[in-house]
Amino acid sequence: MTAGYEHRSIWGHLMKLAFSQGYVDAGGVRTRYIEAGPKDAPALIMIHGTGSSWEGFCATLESHAEHFRCFAIDMAGNGFSAKPDEPYEIGFYVKHVIAFMDAMGLAKASFIGVSLGAWVTSRLVVNHPERVEKVTLLAASGLIINPATLARTKTVRNAAVDDPSWENIKPVFNSILYKEEDRIPDLIQVRQAIYRQPDAKMAMNHILVLQNEDVRRRNLITEEEWRGVTAPIFIVLAPDDNPDYTTTGERIAELAQDVRTMTIHHVKHWAHYEAPEQFNPANLAFLLGQPMPA
Repeated sequence: MTAGYEHRSIWGHLMKLAFSQGYVDAGGVRTRYIEAGPKDAPALIMIHGTGSSWEGFCATLESHAEHFRCFAIDMAGNGFSAKPDEPYEIGFYVKHVIAFMDAMGLAKASFIGVSLGAWVTSRLVVNHPERVEKVTLLAASGLIINPATLARTKTVRNAAVDDPSWENIKPVFNSILYKEEDRIPDLIQVRQAIYRQPDAKMAMNHILVLQNEDVRRRNLITEEEWRGVTAPIFIVLAPDDNPDYTTTGERIAELAQDVRTMTIHHVKHWAHYEAPEQFNPANLAFLLGQPMPA
């Protein structure tokens, strides 16, 4: 074995955590989720990106469950949750998240959203501010349109679901994770299992509607809407990711009323996974109302 080698796995992040995985009916959608943390603690909901699942938060759950009742969900149509046969626009996801909150008896929660999850979380705080405490955005989305990014996303995701071989699944993570060593077999295997489901192709067609310019445009969150957001927001900026997300995050920080930002280098979409030693203490300080760690 190589000197200094340290194996990384999903289970390696969860092995000491007391948690439960379950399914709940959320607005008629059988919804997969993981829960950890005290039942009487404030709620924190983690929302993944395009075609993903709760496992992307494996490095976030243990630290946050010390202070919050944490939920990480598979959004409707994604992961191992049920896949309704209808287009998955942002309103569809917001409706599902609200239904999940209602099913779990959560009047209000804080949120961590990644990429598509950040877009959904952003629309949630705009349309349902009464359900939102605080918001953390990674790979902030939903403000601009870049046709090149849309085309690349469609090409890679369609190839992966058309033929969910290891060789086709692995490139999905090239735009998500900066470091090759973080593109671990665990993550590839979970995504492969998701894309091998009988209804995966149908679901992917619905997931990718947001990569069409006309559909994306009608789902954007306007600058005027952002100016009206008063909930505290923490935005992680990743200069080594696609610049679309840094541009969006920086502009939201200029528009919204209460925003804290942090820059993390050598990560892409999943700064919470690639740099948990930086993200976890900083995000907990934000959520707990403490100063940013030095």
